Amino acid sequence: ATFNNATTLGRITSLTIKEQRESLPIYKLRDELVRAVDGNQVMIVVGDTGSGKTTQMAQYLAEEGFLTRGMLGCTQPRRMAAMSVAKRVAEEVGCRLGQEVGYTIRFEDCTSPETKLKYMTDGMLLREILVDPDLKRYSVIILDEAHERTMATDVLFGLLKDTVKKRADFKLIVTSATLDAEKFSSYFFNCPIFTIPGRTYPVETLYAKEPESDYLDSALITVMQIHLSEPPGDILLFLTGAEEIDTAAEILFERMKALGPMVPELIILPVYSALPAEQQSKIFEPTPPGSRKVVLATNVAETSITIDGIYYVIDPGFVKQNTYDSKLAMDNLVVIPISQAQARQRAGRAGRTGPGKCYRLYTESAYRNEMLPNTVPEIQRRNLANTVLMLKAMGINDLLNFPFMDPPPVNTMITAMELLFQLGALDTEGLLTRLGRKMAEFPLEPELAKILILSVDLGCSDEILTIVAMLSAENIFYRPKEKQGQADQKKAKFHQPEGDHLTLLAVYNGWKASKFSNAWCYENFIQARSMRRAQDVRKQMLGIMDRYHQDIVSCGKNYNKVRRAIAGGFFKNVAKKDPQEGYKTLVEGTPVYIHPSSAIFNKQPEWVIYHELVLTTKEYMRECIAIEPKWLVEAAPAFFKTTDPNKISKRKRQERIEPLYNRYEKPNEWRISRMGGGTRVSQTF
Repeated sequence: ATFNNATTLGRITSLTIKEQRESLPIYKLRDELVRAVDGNQVMIVVGDTGSGKTTQMAQYLAEEGFLTRGMLGCTQPRRMAAMSVAKRVAEEVGCRLGQEVGYTIRFEDCTSPETKLKYMTDGMLLREILVDPDLKRYSVIILDEAHERTMATDVLFGLLKDTVKKRADFKLIVTSATLDAEKFSSYFFNCPIFTIPGRTYPVETLYAKEPESDYLDSALITVMQIHLSEPPGDILLFLTGAEEIDTAAEILFERMKALGPMVPELIILPVYSALPAEQQSKIFEPTPPGSRKVVLATNVAETSITIDGIYYVIDPGFVKQNTYDSKLAMDNLVVIPISQAQARQRAGRAGRTGPGKCYRLYTESAYRNEMLPNTVPEIQRRNLANTVLMLKAMGINDLLNFPFMDPPPVNTMITAMELLFQLGALDTEGLLTRLGRKMAEFPLEPELAKILILSVDLGCSDEILTIVAMLSAENIFYRPKEKQGQADQKKAKFHQPEGDHLTLLAVYNGWKASKFSNAWCYENFIQARSMRRAQDVRKQMLGIMDRYHQDIVSCGKNYNKVRRAIAGGFFKNVAKKDPQEGYKTLVEGTPVYIHPSSAIFNKQPEWVIYHELVLTTKEYMRECIAIEPKWLVEAAPAFFKTTDPNKISKRKRQERIEPLYNRYEKPNEWRISRMGGGTRVSQTF
């Protein structure tokens, strides 16, 4: 199966690969496109999803000799797309994946010295620029799906704009599925725009008469109405996340079963990134005659993947987005209305195989008056600590004058600087410290990089390596709806009294003891795919530690060392037990709760550190560990102080800790150097 390419395996096709390639809209423009690339250093290419731009353009340039002096790199906003596009292109080229055509995503490199066409996530290209600022190994870079405006793509805009000025022999192509082309062109020196007409059929848009109170229910009713009364054609329903998709699939299955055996078959196929690859590829298999399939997908199906045979789209109008609250210094995953651009993109998915219909479960006036015209770029709504650390490591210190297409809010920038200062990655001048330089070498959030480096001195780097790998792998535990009790019992066997990080360590060690067996995972309700990912992450981090001669030492059963290391990176994520109920975060006093699935849910220790906050029915702390407050003062003297001992009793003395937030007290304090009597403006930012 392939993504982003009209010729997926979804169509029942007897065409040869050559015929399939020649049936794509881009094929008619092949020579014109090659001439345009030849005559321009930078170019914007606009083409609907499925026009063939992702899979074909790279091959055309390779065939025409553009890659004699270097590789072609093509970035994708999602790792799911980078892998599947590379797989498809390797099939078309007729090579083994990882030979002439390969991919790299975080923690996985499937390339070789022969690789000429390399598909990768945008974050991976950023990491390559750290090592090779002028991208000397590449002669062409394609920034694909640039309209998604991920954080990494936005930073690449600024960096590659510079590369283009420095290297006359370098070509940059920016592709977009939407109408941002004018904006992109004026940003990139008013470069030409090349348009590939898609093969689109008319789509009839139907709006809800009244606002829906329960969009999930009305979406499922709509699916059944289409199935029972509309002509053949598959359905695509957009939902916000894995949990919602699983719930919807289950309800739909029960409702269809209740209709009895006389009703034609409805094949229900979920798709989201945490799903095992073999299940993901099912959505591309042709629908058997006489049945209909419904694909329940997140916004990954808006532009990153192309599913053939879809005639009906149901759009409830919501998306789950990560937004960063710089005042509370935390990420919030929230469900919000989509933008008009996203709504148009979703509707367009119905008109690729023939005339289609799009059912919008919101009113026309909501579309016109309540939705934003465009999605807010990630860089304006996410935590910037990682980005700031990367740019500093590239030697870019004047961040205020970095050529962002849409600059991030200044206070988010300051919060990021504050955190990096407190972690010891930046000095009072805002310049990178030696520790910061080391932290930037790891493709991890700054806090995780810090605890890895810290664990070497604390003598627990073996354990912290595993914990960091497990935290990066996500979705370790599998909890199927019909076997929740069994799954919870199995998970409880791994629970460690000190907390969830040590539970993750116990799971990894158990898997290792089973010789990394899949059967062991299955038996313990653990996702084997996530465990393999954790193993990959661990290997890669181990490689970086080896390169810098960092010792790998085990603390045996002395888990205090592990807890102290975690406190050294996540000291901002501290919560103290609240006498009334739950916990309050130390920094802002936000009420938070330990999630019922946590190993320490029944213990409720006085002080905990959490890995992240997730807002569902309540503000829950994910992955909690019990800590001693005195470790905080050791870990981050720049952030905590103990209260004056003369003022309080001995017993209280142990417990009183106050955060010193305001490192840069006045709003502009951070700009002025502490050294030169406050007059010299240093290149802090």
